[in-house]
Amino acid sequence: MSARIKLLRCGPLTTIQDAGRYNGLRHGVSASGPMDAGAFARAGILAGTSGTTGIEFTTGGIALKSVEGTVRIGWSGGDFRAAVDGVAVPWSSGADLQPGSVLEIAAGAWGNFGYLRFSGEIDVPALMGSRATSMRARIGGLDGRALRQEDELTIVGAGLERQTVDAVDQDLSPVRFIWGIHAEQFTKDVRQRFVNSSFFVTAAMDRMGFRLKDAGNVFEGKSSLSLVSEPVLPGDVQILGDGTPIVLMRDHQPTGGYPRIATVIRADLDRLAQMRPGTELAFTSVTVEHAQALWRSRQK
Repeated sequence: MSARIKLLRCGPLTTIQDAGRYNGLRHGVSASGPMDAGAFARAGILAGTSGTTGIEFTTGGIALKSVEGTVRIGWSGGDFRAAVDGVAVPWSSGADLQPGSVLEIAAGAWGNFGYLRFSGEIDVPALMGSRATSMRARIGGLDGRALRQEDELTIVGAGLERQTVDAVDQDLSPVRFIWGIHAEQFTKDVRQRFVNSSFFVTAAMDRMGFRLKDAGNVFEGKSSLSLVSEPVLPGDVQILGDGTPIVLMRDHQPTGGYPRIATVIRADLDRLAQMRPGTELAFTSVTVEHAQALWRSRQK
């Protein structure tokens, strides 16, 4: 069983993703995968997918047409507006797209990333155990690049039973973290101000990292450390040489030489990824044990 879709419009950073290639860091390749893993999973449930892949799109939106066969699609993510053949349909839902039908999605009130999942698998080859697009390494997805207008994708395989999921609202509560490997390199006063100050997401954000505006000048002149480069992880909060905090995201570089004061916990990285430029955020610390318990509870 197969179907074919054609992209009529897609914004920047529209890519094919799956859960990610978690064996790649030893080869200098980050895991990639969805910026909002929870939304990616919800879209899969709404599609009744039997596959591992999906399309991640940004606030530029996306439009596609079924050109061959009926394709079942589920969509979720931040807040977006969806329409099938010009008729509005609920966000975080799904539909069977008949041949000739068009799905259009545009940005709504909040969120940076949305997801389309299909009943079957997007027919692209797996590289290093994954179909996730890494534009930095230029592997995975469709020729290792972002999707663009006129691209056609084949969906193969039958789906599973479609299910419903609860809607998810924007959550702007403090972002939880564990203290990083270099936290003690910062004074107690700086660490205290880090958890008592506000930061803002800037427009300098992509799949590699989110730069933050340090409104309280917490790190002004505080990052003169010269460190040996070592492995980094998604969620690491690096303090650049000019004092700018940057949160590393799914396509982070494999190593870094800037001090890492904190690491955003896995359970909160999704909602950080959905914070648009200008959003104010605060940080709060938790223990490793609490972070692990939060992640386990999310998997139930």
